[in-house]
Amino acid sequence: MNTQTEVVFDPQLIRRFDVNGPRYTSYPTADRFVEAFDAEALKSWLAKRAIGGASKPLSLYFHIPFCNTICYYCACNKIITKDHGRSAKYLAYLDKEIELQVAALGGSRQVTQLHLGGGTPTFLSHDEMRQLMDSVRSRFNLVANGEYSIEVDPRKVDFETVSLLAELGFNRMSVGVQDFNHDVQVAVNRVQSIEETKLVMDAARATGFKSISMDLIYGLPKQNVISFNRTLEQVLDLSPDRISLYSYAHLPGLFKPQRRINSIELPSGDTKLQILQLAIRRLTEAGYVYIGMDHFAKPDDELTVAQRQGRLHRNFQGYSTQAECDLLAFGVSAIGKIGPVYSQNVKTLDEYYDALDRDELPVLRGIELTADDLLRRSIIQALMCHFELSIESVEIAHLIQFPEYFAEELDDLREMAKAGLVKVEDDCITVLPAGRLLVRGIAMVFDRYLRADRERARYSKVI
Repeated sequence: MNTQTEVVFDPQLIRRFDVNGPRYTSYPTADRFVEAFDAEALKSWLAKRAIGGASKPLSLYFHIPFCNTICYYCACNKIITKDHGRSAKYLAYLDKEIELQVAALGGSRQVTQLHLGGGTPTFLSHDEMRQLMDSVRSRFNLVANGEYSIEVDPRKVDFETVSLLAELGFNRMSVGVQDFNHDVQVAVNRVQSIEETKLVMDAARATGFKSISMDLIYGLPKQNVISFNRTLEQVLDLSPDRISLYSYAHLPGLFKPQRRINSIELPSGDTKLQILQLAIRRLTEAGYVYIGMDHFAKPDDELTVAQRQGRLHRNFQGYSTQAECDLLAFGVSAIGKIGPVYSQNVKTLDEYYDALDRDELPVLRGIELTADDLLRRSIIQALMCHFELSIESVEIAHLIQFPEYFAEELDDLREMAKAGLVKVEDDCITVLPAGRLLVRGIAMVFDRYLRADRERARYSKVI
């Protein structure tokens, strides 16, 4: 596998190839799912896990949609409330959904990965968190050395809460920060001190968490190179194991909270690129390895090790070391994967409760992958995770002649190859250091749905 970790920042190439495109947490992407795939289809595929005797281990995802306050940049499916009665009701229905999925589930119930996302999972009270994890453990076998992660808002969490999370089995934490600059925080309605953040990270380390990830966003209102440089210094002092550096996509037509952001205060395209360049330089000089897209990790982190060993995978939570899992997803808008199918739940609480009141799985849509989908998914995964594709491996696994099957795609790659983004050889396609930041654009070449549909405005920019 390609073990180079170098990334080259070339502003001219970025401007030239910075197009709108998917993040490829799945292929086909969720906007290609169809409503013809319903609850009965999901039940059928849950049952099929038992066929053949050897089923994959499970990954579980729970979507907790509630937040106390609104962050203006947020594009997640969330519900802003201070009424904790709403979470009590939600957990009761979540328990019913778990029961319905388990009733249909064939094969092993061994879980090697679990993630609580949102919203803000730590919106739940301590008793509610215990209730949820008791509900999970009564139906599934959570292996002792699994990856159990949770997204945390440091403004709402103290040492006691972190200690409870550790007691419940969580061993990985994602900490939302975005930016430490006060003016930026006020502009996006998320004021959070370094002290609050440090307290949570110190508590996680003291209670045995194996990995702490920190989320940052560049392109927010009032950001500039000098202010973000100071944020990076503070981040490096805190020394998280992983850093996610997301590009802010200002899409107020799609995401209502973003209408509260003053677009005049957003950094220019050039300033945004300068901030990204600075961040890449500072993080890599500090020893972080560029994993891909927007992820950095310490050299001894499991993500980095998995990439070195060719085991890195990409799913709805981003980069992952758990390639062989079936993903069961619970809660509003949650997306799961069983074998060759994806399914997504309904997006509103009313629809979610109505379906479960009818004793139906709350499926909105999904898709059963074709042989072509599976082929292209394997290519996109390889490029996104390892910056390298073995043509011979693809031909053997999928029984195709690569040059004939992908003649148009190879033609499209020529321009990128001339620009120095990729190297295309008879046996291999390699994403070069100058192309690594643009790997989403390179992967898009192999997206059959995008080839047929050039309307990409619904996606964010690659950079």
